[in-house]
Amino acid sequence: MARYDSIGINYADLRIPDPRIAAAIAQALGPARTVINVGAGTGSYEPADREVTAVEPSIEMIRKRRQPATAVVQANADALPFADKAFDAAMAILTIHHWPDKAAGLREVRRVTKGRIVLLTFDPAQRPWLTDYLPELARLDDAQMPSIADYARWLGPVRIEPLWVPHDCTDGFLYAYWRRPEAYLDAHIRSGSSSFWALRGSDAGLARLADDLQSGAWARRYGDLRTKQTYDAGYRLVIAEPEGAAD
Repeated sequence: MARYDSIGINYADLRIPDPRIAAAIAQALGPARTVINVGAGTGSYEPADREVTAVEPSIEMIRKRRQPATAVVQANADALPFADKAFDAAMAILTIHHWPDKAAGLREVRRVTKGRIVLLTFDPAQRPWLTDYLPELARLDDAQMPSIADYARWLGPVRIEPLWVPHDCTDGFLYAYWRRPEAYLDAHIRSGSSSFWALRGSDAGLARLADDLQSGAWARRYGDLRTKQTYDAGYRLVIAEPEGAAD
């Protein structure tokens, strides 16, 4: 059974694509007309004006899709059932940390893509403020997330662009609530992030966060975040051009 068959219960309600993030991804895809979305989940950030083929291992996530793709295929990233260079471009959005063999998966993505590959991922070298309360998240990031250097090793030359998270982000991924710390105390909201499903022993850290919010300690340490519109939480667009492309 795919992981999201069990943990994707509230995904459709809590992971609403943010239009500003969607615009950044669409721009990164360039002029491609045919796009493969690997680890597609419910279809978040698939551009509606292109021919998209979605690949997703979880039947539960496929059932929760918000919009129809040209085709939806239940498959894993490391065994894509397509011919070489079948697509103009590829995208993989906040998914690579779930792939059992990340190198093999990206090799497959490169094989079936003749043009640009666009990944949205997280740089595990970053430490958003939430990790001060839940250091387990930092250890989980280190264990699950490839380093930024890995992408160049697996895909060749890549361009890395920070994806700044808006303060009112509609997509409830792990660090989306950077300016809304109270949200992390809500079990329903936490259920939209796979990282919280993987954590063990987070109660003490969440209790400390609740105490600090009530006492004002959080505001004294991080209150300046309340004045910011965007935040570099560590999310990165990794953009790989086809082999032999000019710089």
